This record gives sequence, structure tokens and C-alpha cells, in this order.
Amino acid sequence: MVTIALDAMGGDHFPRPEVEGAIQAVKAFDVRVILVGREEIVRRELDRHGGWRSLPIEVRHANEQITMEESAGKALRSKKDSSIRVASRLVREGVAQGVVSAGNTGAVMATAKMVQGMLTGVDRPALASAFPTLNGKSAVMLDVGANVDCTPKMLAQFAVMGNAYSRVIFRNKHPRVGLLSIGEEEHKGNSLTHEARPLLKSLTNLNFIGNVEGRDVYTGVADVIVCDGFVGNVALKVSEGLVEVIRQMLKQSLKASMTRKVGAYLARGAFNDFKKRVDYSEYGGAPLLGLNGICVICHGRSNPKAIRNAIRITKEFAEGKINERIATELDAWASAEAG
Repeated sequence: MVTIALDAMGGDHFPRPEVEGAIQAVKAFDVRVILVGREEIVRRELDRHGGWRSLPIEVRHANEQITMEESAGKALRSKKDSSIRVASRLVREGVAQGVVSAGNTGAVMATAKMVQGMLTGVDRPALASAFPTLNGKSAVMLDVGANVDCTPKMLAQFAVMGNAYSRVIFRNKHPRVGLLSIGEEEHKGNSLTHEARPLLKSLTNLNFIGNVEGRDVYTGVADVIVCDGFVGNVALKVSEGLVEVIRQMLKQSLKASMTRKVGAYLARGAFNDFKKRVDYSEYGGAPLLGLNGICVICHGRSNPKAIRNAIRITKEFAEGKINERIATELDAWASAEAG
């Protein structure tokens, strides 16, 4: 049984979503969860759910927590017994196969990188996010915020990691990998994309399709989209804002059409389908790829459903041995370059 360490003190509304999400996950996915946080607070929340003691759930005490407002660097130095640090140590020690947190993104990334360490051949970890597409599948974009400045070699590493992610989680046998740029033509882009393109081409195990544009993110043209963390984070935040605006507009239109009952009923079904396809909680969280271990980072506002699905994704990562695949492919690339 895969064991997941869950930071119970990280989210905006801790520990309620974490506890409820953990209970849902162990009932649905044949997984064990270690809830990490202040024991009295976590157990009090667990006791609101009858019968939890018969479930594969354990509580591990951590004296401290890192708030959303704290500097990642300062928190890393001063809070040696924070819930995210204790959870990451469980992964490093082999007690758990992965960690899930809805806490301060910067602090979670810094802690996971320091405590779990990096895979051989990875310069920097990348944060990957799933985007819904018109063809009904999900596209993976990375990096979406872990590295503001990137080298061409880092983008090539991101491509290898994203390729493994797409194969394991979304069951794509030969993911199409695109390089995010301002035009499809080879001569378009900046110095980073110009230098990264030949490296991506050189990866023989990669189905590289060339440049893709911002408008292609949601069309399904590519299964994996590679970019630096600055561009990726802007794309992610713009997308989240646009989705919320469209949801509100659709809701307003539905209310306006309530007098036309049949039309409103049909439209409500379409609206509910749209909500499900763009709902962040369906994807659970964003994995931090390249670590010597598994770390999935959720929205601070995550609800129990998001926590549940983040645990599911972490379990699938562990069972799919995604880190082993990434390490093998990076080693093969390094050997090819050396030869």
C-alpha cells in the first residue's frame, strides 16, 4: 500500500479540507495517509468523522507551521519542525512515498528540494500544471512558477520530465511535446527558445513537434508544453482568471434565462459540464518534478475534493515509478551527448 504524507496545516482553511480529503482518499484509492501537523488540532478534526480509527490514517506531530505570508527562505531556516518539513522528511526516510501540501508554494518547493534532494541529471525542479483541452484530454505545462529564469538545458530537462508525467498520469503513449513561443516558425522566439529548440530536437525518445503558440495551450495540439517559469506562471494565472470570468458570465446568463425554463435547464447541464472540465479540484494539485521523491502542491484554497485528488495523483506517480523513468531518460540523454 502506497503511503502519502499530507501536510495538515498548510491550506487556507486547515485542517478541515485536509482531514476530510484524506478520509475520502483512503476509502477510495487503497492508500495510507499520514496527517502531519499539531496532533491535538488534527485529532480533534478527525474525531468529527466517526470511525476514522479503523482507516489507514496516522497522525504525526509537528510543532510548527508556515503561513502564506512568510518568506520561504526565512521559514526554511527558522522552522525546523514545520509540518511540511516533517512530511518531507518522511519521504526522504522512506516512510512515505510522496508528500501533498496546500501550503505556501515557495516554502513547500524550497523545503521539498532541500529535504528530499534532486534526481541525478536534474538542475532545477519544475512545477507542472494540467490544462483542459478541446479534445477532452489534458495538456501538461511546465514550468509554471518554480524557476523564473531558465537555461536551454533546463527546458530540455523539463521536456523529459513532462513527457514521463503525460505518459504515466494521462496514459499518452507518445506525448506531443511543444516549445511555447510567439510563433510556430523556427526563427520566431527569444534567445532561450532559439537555443532550447535544437536540444529538444536532439532528444530521440521525445515526440517534439516544434514551437506552439499561446492559443494552442487549450486546443490539444500538444500534450506537453515547455516554457520558463515566468512565462508559465503568467499563462497559468491568466488562465485561472479567464476561467473564473467565463464561469461568472455563464452563471449570469443562466439567471437571465430562467424565464425560459426548458432552455435554462439544458444550459445548466452544459454549464455543469464546463465547470467540471475547468475545475482545479479535478486535477488535485501540481507536481514538483525532478525531486528525489514525490511532492504535489495544491491551491491554498483547496477543498476536500482537491486534496483527495492530489493524494490520488501522488499514488499514481508512486505506482508508475515516474521518478525512475525520468532518471533513466535523463541518463540516456546524457550518455548520448557524451558519445
